Amino acid sequence: MKKLSIKNAMQKSIVCIISHDAGAAEILASYVAQNKLDSLFVLAGPAIAVFERRIGKIDIVELEEALLSCDWCLCGTSWEADLEWQAIHQARDAHKRVVVFLDHWDNYRDRFIRQGIEHLPDEIWVGDSYAQTLASQIFLNTPLKVVENPYFQNIQHQLKHFPQTEASTANGLKILYVCEPIAEYGLRKYGDERYWGYTEYDALSYFLENLAIFGQPVNKVTIRPHPCESLDKYKYAQDLFGDLVVQGGQKTLIEEISQCSVVVGCETMAMIVGILANRRVISCIPPGGKPCSLPHQEIEHLSQLLKIKR
Repeated sequence: MKKLSIKNAMQKSIVCIISHDAGAAEILASYVAQNKLDSLFVLAGPAIAVFERRIGKIDIVELEEALLSCDWCLCGTSWEADLEWQAIHQARDAHKRVVVFLDHWDNYRDRFIRQGIEHLPDEIWVGDSYAQTLASQIFLNTPLKVVENPYFQNIQHQLKHFPQTEASTANGLKILYVCEPIAEYGLRKYGDERYWGYTEYDALSYFLENLAIFGQPVNKVTIRPHPCESLDKYKYAQDLFGDLVVQGGQKTLIEEISQCSVVVGCETMAMIVGILANRRVISCIPPGGKPCSLPHQEIEHLSQLLKIKR
């Protein structure tokens, strides 16, 4: 992809891509690559690594500089960071059309509010009918558009060309456990690491203590940290469970999913990738935790499986 300087951008139709969190970055990076957009990149946080993995080395520019040169803006949203919230405000002040592509299926309104101040874009894009239904109930005066999720399109393309011979259950189940920093999010956002009624450590323990639910031997549980977590965050589980547990995260998500037969997590986007890969997907939010926000009917719930077994 051609990387445009600020000077060259003035001579072409160009989009300013603004992103911080990994989930939205996966969508935006895939959209840019698929549509071969001439872009200026305003990136921070986990988004930088996502874009460079998907697109290659890029030049990052400051928001104010990019707004002088772009024709319109395409943003993600962030859980904590203010980057996109500020960008929406500044883009609209600069009379630049700004579009936000929503990822995930929860906390939609909160993404646009900081310190009680709401900044909404000119248009919101969603990637599927689930998101469209949710967003249409919240954003009554903002145009919504369904744009097929480009990250999922990319995933499906990769799955067609990726060997999946190791997913067999003949020698016991191979499980991929996908993490998210629940306690950290709760503490930073609400001052309470148990704001949602559980932490990532509670959920992992709840799952590992109930492996018998599968009714067959479990050969391996690969624990894959979230992109914003350290690779050794869950090393303690290896100390407790020995060779059953291995550390993941060194391979791509697609590689690790292709080598498992079951994907387990709480409510992370990686679970949806598991569905796309035709894997069994289970949410292990423990009793007392808030319900899983993922609306996909394919997802099973460990608490319900345990009730049925009893």
